[in-house]
Amino acid sequence: MLGLDKKDFTLLLIVSALVLLAPLLLNPFPEGSAMAQFNAGYPDLMQRFVIFGIFAIGFNILFGLTGYLSFGHAAFLGAGSYAGMWMLKLLSMNVIPAIIFSTLIAGAISFLIGWISLRRSGIYFSILTLAFAQMAFVLAASVLTPITGGETGLQPALSDPRILPEFLGGGSVTADGNIPKPSLFGIEMTASSEVAVGNWLWTLNWGYYLSGFMMLVAFYIAIRIFRSPFGLMLKAVKSNQQRMSYTGLNTRPYMLACFVISGMYAGLAGGLMAAMDPQVGAERMQWTASGEVVLMTILGGVGTLIGPVLGAGLIKYFENIFSKINKATLEVWFGVFPDWMTDLMVTIVYPFIGKGWHLTLGLMFMAVVIFLPGGLVEGGQKIAKLFSRKKEPETPGGEAKPAE
Repeated sequence: MLGLDKKDFTLLLIVSALVLLAPLLLNPFPEGSAMAQFNAGYPDLMQRFVIFGIFAIGFNILFGLTGYLSFGHAAFLGAGSYAGMWMLKLLSMNVIPAIIFSTLIAGAISFLIGWISLRRSGIYFSILTLAFAQMAFVLAASVLTPITGGETGLQPALSDPRILPEFLGGGSVTADGNIPKPSLFGIEMTASSEVAVGNWLWTLNWGYYLSGFMMLVAFYIAIRIFRSPFGLMLKAVKSNQQRMSYTGLNTRPYMLACFVISGMYAGLAGGLMAAMDPQVGAERMQWTASGEVVLMTILGGVGTLIGPVLGAGLIKYFENIFSKINKATLEVWFGVFPDWMTDLMVTIVYPFIGKGWHLTLGLMFMAVVIFLPGGLVEGGQKIAKLFSRKKEPETPGGEAKPAE
């Protein structure tokens, strides 16, 4: 089905179901309950889950298949965001031109950076990509201020031309004189429907489902790449690039194509970010953004298909939900203990939550690298094997039957 084998098609169906049901699954606790603060089913965060999932999937195509570690992918994310925003300003508030143009611009920039960076491998390649990303950040933050808006960023304005017809999202102002919102043929990305069932409240957002659909397309393409002869060639490069060169095979065109594809994924994510939140700043090109996608991929599982999506969701959950836990919340949680024990527990736990959530993430990253090199996917596989393990059948004489 769709050119996939049964296993891959099942995986695609599972990811599709998770995307479709995310507003319900991420809001497991009733509104107003003590645990409702752990709900993550609001549109802005769900959009971040799938958009950064696209970013991580693209990065994993490069790092997971070839072993080339790029510290500069934030440059393509930021370039895609700026390109998408300029399409919203010049052409139309319809998000389709923004998404297409952001992907193409990121592809062009990644071709130039990859053509230079891939002349080296290993740590030298990583440093080159980091250097290019930092140069891009400085250009966006200060040098190219007329194009990027500098430190204040770039956003739509009433003076923007938006030259396409109104039915395609053109026009500078709405009927009431306001700046139009990003939309898809008239459906605003902020438009939502709320479904209340008992004490539960679920929000179905158009912007999230568009981003989710784009992530499913990106995920499907990644599966096809992993299973294609091109993907096998990239795996061979990761295994022993020098031996392949000895056979007379020029691996550089394959590596450059992989780098461009990975950069286009980042550009697509950047374009979606601009479409969902029309405020673009240079911070999307900082080295920390590049490091974040590395963490996402390693936490989820390098070289796996669904791992980067899981890693992106985990980090964004920590950043937006776990970081909101404060000292008052801890005092309520440990309030059942005597005062001295409550104070002790709050003192111990508090450095790991709130503003210190990075410390918890760092400890988790260390544990994954040491005990689960395959990331969350490996952990899930070990748990599945633990529950599916069956007792070996015994022969009538009491001896275990040998495996065939």
